[in-house]
Amino acid sequence: MKRGSPGAVMTADGRQHRLAVMDDSSPSSDQTVLVTGGSGFLGGRSIVELLERGYKVRTTVRNKGKSEGLNSAFSAELGKAVEVEFFEADLSSDDGWAEAVAGCDYVLHVASPFPTAQPKDPQELIGPARDGALRVLKVALDAGVKRVVMTSSVAAIKSTGLPHTGPYTEEDWTNPDLDLTPYTKSKTIAERAAWDLVKESGDEDRLAVVCPGAILGPLLGNEDSSSLQIIQRMLDGMPGAPRLGFCYVDVRDTAELHVLAMTSPEAGGKRFIAAGPFLWMTDVAEILRAELPEAGAKAPSRTVPKPIIRLMGLFDPALKAMVNDLGVESHFSAQRAKDLLGWEPRPINETIADCTKSLIASKAEAGS
Repeated sequence: MKRGSPGAVMTADGRQHRLAVMDDSSPSSDQTVLVTGGSGFLGGRSIVELLERGYKVRTTVRNKGKSEGLNSAFSAELGKAVEVEFFEADLSSDDGWAEAVAGCDYVLHVASPFPTAQPKDPQELIGPARDGALRVLKVALDAGVKRVVMTSSVAAIKSTGLPHTGPYTEEDWTNPDLDLTPYTKSKTIAERAAWDLVKESGDEDRLAVVCPGAILGPLLGNEDSSSLQIIQRMLDGMPGAPRLGFCYVDVRDTAELHVLAMTSPEAGGKRFIAAGPFLWMTDVAEILRAELPEAGAKAPSRTVPKPIIRLMGLFDPALKAMVNDLGVESHFSAQRAKDLLGWEPRPINETIADCTKSLIASKAEAGS
């Protein structure tokens, strides 16, 4: 691989992005990228990021009936007509993947099962996440793509079962043998399997992994995400917030990091944390009220005691899945992405404000 020279591109939101190119003899307009799960929150935003940079984009969906609506959403976001090529493919089947990957230069493997409630049988998540990742990775490597960037999670980093001081880094790994949620196990096992595959085949440089925290930011269409539900519940009104906290990151910045990891020679064979500052839910509510006082008027200002949350979890599967995280404060370092790739995430206040405005606009449009 030839080492590329960093450059910059001005995107539709007015921000300047660093652009590193693996092969500077081939401009982005001549390169094709497959994004798995293009109808999702991060998948859709990754498509917009690639289109802004001039790439030809394909995406996989389980139902091509979504293609017209998604192309309309991408076009509206970019302010010009765009056409993304759609392929039907499912992580649980080999069908369609070879056709989707054929002729692609890169693959962003964003698609992964994410439940609204944790299943009783962890294998309902672990199997599809692991097997789907290996399915996509194998077909991409066989097709000769330059690099696959896989979306993992900080969930695959923090549950080590060992005493920990300071922020977690990419060197830390969750121990899947611990008593963890099925989601945490699935992300850890799937990422481990991907690294094992490329190590065995000698293709480590052709894989990079991004581990995001809780993703917030503006919607493109009617996407859904558990992180967005945190803001929506605050807008709807909450008497109090659980003692829960997360390291949040903007969906736009997360998409940008995927593209930087895709194109940078230095990114091959490495994991990258995409996470901002740790915030308790009451901190998020405070920012919401400060940035948008009227919209945030119902945001909670007090914390609900742990025993009450446990009781509520009997009736709310989303809360039940978070009980073990009550009162746990975890910090993550994104320094590798900043130093190696020049990644510069926006302030979290901006992310929360933009996310809130987008949710309000989406609800208004749905009700009109």
